[in-house]
Amino acid sequence: MKRPDAANQLVITFFYYRDLPAAMRFYKDVLGLSLAIDQGWCKIYEICPGAHVGLVDETKGMKKWAATKPVQLCIRVPDVDEWYGYARSRDLTGLSDLFINDEIGIRAFVFNDPEGYQIEIQSAMRPSA
Repeated sequence: MKRPDAANQLVITFFYYRDLPAAMRFYKDVLGLSLAIDQGWCKIYEICPGAHVGLVDETKGMKKWAATKPVQLCIRVPDVDEWYGYARSRDLTGLSDLFINDEIGIRAFVFNDPEGYQIEIQSAMRPSA
C-alpha cells in the first residue's frame, strides 16, 4: 500500500499543562494567538496559516506534564526587534538578550511560557534562511 499523497491540512504541536487557563491567557494575551479549535480540555491556537499549538489539560491528554521541557516553540516574525521591544515590556520568565546566529542566519531571543516551555522569536538575516 502506498502512502496517501493528499496535502496535509494543518500541523498541531501539543504542550501539556497543569494550569490550562493560565496557559490560555499567555498564548492569547502575550503572544496574541487566536483560538482556532476548542475541544474543551484542549485549546488549539493558530500561530500562522497551517501551524498551530495545542494546549492540553495534562489530566486528560495522552501525555502528562513534566518539569523538564526538551521542546522549543519557534515563531518566525518579520521584525524580531519590534517583538524584542514588546517582550522587554512584559514580565517574561527567562527572557534572553537578542542574539545572532550567523551559522543559520537568524536574529532571535527566547523566553519561557508559564509552565516552562521555551519560545523562540526569530527573524531571518537573509532571504534563504
